[in-house]
Formats: sequence, structure tokens, C-alpha cells
Amino acid sequence: MDAGVAHQPLRPGLYIVATPIGNLGDITVRAAETLARCDAVACEDTRVTGKLMKHLGLSKPLRRYDDHAGAAERERLVADMHDQAIALVSDAGTPLVSDPGYRLVRAARAAGIAVTALPGACAAIAGLTLSGLPNDRFLFAGFLPNKDKARREALEAVAGIDATAIFYETAPRLVKSLDAIAAVLPGREVSVARELTKLHEECRTGSAPDLARHYAAHPPKGEIVLLIGPGAAGPPPGQDIDALLREALASAKPSQAAAQVARATGHDRKALYARALELRGA
Repeated sequence: MDAGVAHQPLRPGLYIVATPIGNLGDITVRAAETLARCDAVACEDTRVTGKLMKHLGLSKPLRRYDDHAGAAERERLVADMHDQAIALVSDAGTPLVSDPGYRLVRAARAAGIAVTALPGACAAIAGLTLSGLPNDRFLFAGFLPNKDKARREALEAVAGIDATAIFYETAPRLVKSLDAIAAVLPGREVSVARELTKLHEECRTGSAPDLARHYAAHPPKGEIVLLIGPGAAGPPPGQDIDALLREALASAKPSQAAAQVARATGHDRKALYARALELRGA
């Protein structure tokens, strides 16, 4: 980094700075220069960001801003941005991608503060590029819920979307999530990308049952990007799948009703059959 540039002050405002997701070498030159020139850094965990700053040979005031930050801290940060350059970072990757921060950006914009985004590492995009799954259309859906019912509903919500779905997942919950995918989205191609940019980076692609068996026998470590390939095209806009199934169930068995709705909408027949059984039992 040029010493002269490092000492030039930044104009006041909010700087959204992407940080490495594993390999510290992935910090961009622009990100490093911004962290060197800013007045303070707002971060999720001062210990995590402190390690990055030490790696860069930098020392700046670190101000905690995470999911638990309230309106008062947000207002203080925005007030300071009128005459200070505040960098916003997450523990890893691009801020605001499944991380806190969007309220701070909205508040800064509402106050007329200049907001600058510095792109860089993002686990969701890195996982997508490694997976080999279709990438012309994709949906990032954050973390899968922990509870079984909520997890199933989250998967059902992406069933009709003609795009690769991207979720973040934790190692202890991976096998349960793969089992849920096998039940709710049978036949889909799935990828598990883990330890991205690190020494033991891995990306496995296959069926959900096969991947579940593998990771049950070889418990994973590290943070995980879970990707689900697109299935058949979803129903036309305005179609209510439950309503179609109920209509079909009025004169047909669940298996026949599922087949009818599958032909009409392009939805997966097995998933429709499972839902038809639920509706019949309700």
C-alpha cells in the first residue's frame, strides 16, 4: 500500500467493506486502503475484525455493530458519519449478505450520508461458482431454519422457483437439511461447498440422499454453503397449489390428485403427493 495514499483522509460517509471469508490474502487493495484511511470501523465482533486489522498492520477504533445493536447506536454512527469516514465490515465476506447492516445503510441514506460499496469475497457466490449448478438464475435465501417444520416450509417456498437456491448452513445441521431436501425436493441436484478459500476447501455435488450418507459417515467441519439445483418450472403466477390439490382431491385419490396437478403445473409429483397426503389428513 502506498504510504501517501494511506495517510490521505477519506471523505465522510459510510463505506461497506467486504472482507475475506477464509484466506486473508483475499482482501482487496481498495478494501485495505479504505480500512487504513477511515476514522473508525463498525463490526460484528471486535475480536474477529481485530485479527484482520492486525494482519494488515492497522489500528483503528472498532465499534461493535451486530444483530443486537439498537437504534441508539445506529443514530450515533450516522451522526458521526457527517464528519467521519466509517467503514462497515462483517466477520467474513460482504456486509449485508445474511449479516446485519441494512438498517444502518437505510438510516445513512435517509440522513443524506454518502454510501460507498467496496465489493469482494462472498461465500454464496464462491459456492455457486464451484458447484457447477446452473448459475444463470439463482436465489440466495440465507440460513435454513433450525426447526424441522420451518425448514420444510423454507424448502417448499423455493420448490417452484426455476433457479439454483443458495442457503447457508452449519456443520451440525447439514445432514438434517440434506434429509429434508431429499423429502421435499426429491431428484434435485445438490452441492455442499465448505471451508471455502481455506486449505481444506471442498465442494461435493450429487443427490441429497447420497450427500446425507457421506456426511453422516464423515461429519463436516466449517461453514457451509448448501446449493439446490432448479427443478421443473413452477406454476404460472396466481396459481395456488394447495387450492388445485384440494380441488383434485374432491374426486381423486392423493396419488391421482398429485399426478393431475403435476401435469397442469410442472411441479414435482412426489412433492405434490406428500402435500396431498397432508391436506387429506388435515
